[in-house]
Amino acid sequence: MPSQQPQQSQVSRTPARRRQRSTRLVVAVALLALGAALVAGALASASGVLTAAAAVVAVLAGAAATRITHAELLQARRDAARDRAVQAQEYRALTERRTAESAAFAADMERRIAEREDAIHVLERALSSAQKNAAEQSLRRAQETRRADAAERGRDTAERGRDEAESRAAEAIVLVAELEAELDVVRAELDSLRAAAARRNHRSA
Repeated sequence: MPSQQPQQSQVSRTPARRRQRSTRLVVAVALLALGAALVAGALASASGVLTAAAAVVAVLAGAAATRITHAELLQARRDAARDRAVQAQEYRALTERRTAESAAFAADMERRIAEREDAIHVLERALSSAQKNAAEQSLRRAQETRRADAAERGRDTAERGRDEAESRAAEAIVLVAELEAELDVVRAELDSLRAAAARRNHRSA
């Protein structure tokens, strides 16, 4: 599942960062609570010195909490930017792998199509030769038939020759039919391969 790798790598980095942020935020809240508690205690004691000291401590605690919160905000922005950069690199690598896979698939489809086209050419030449042979055998059969009709003597020999010619002609016709059927099958496979390649190219685009 290559498409899930960027998400998994990002999720693996998230828990540690959340723990750091939660710790910093707890410290900031604790400082604010400490300052508030000191001010409340100083006001309850009704001592001016304690109130002033508590106010100073509360201001310092608030400043420290603000500083921590600001630093946490900046760190969160940097982490987010780093995550986006890493994720962009991972998606770029994923895109490169998919592009390479598409190129390999296209090359394989082109090779298979070329093989089917070569097979079709071979079958077409064989079919042409078989058709020529069938025509020759048909011509011989006609000649033998004419000889059988014209010759009274040697009729048996002529008939045997005619039967042999008819047998060869029938075999040639069967061969033509078989080659035509095989050619149709190979052409169908070629059409299927071209359609699959077109669909893959369409999806890749």
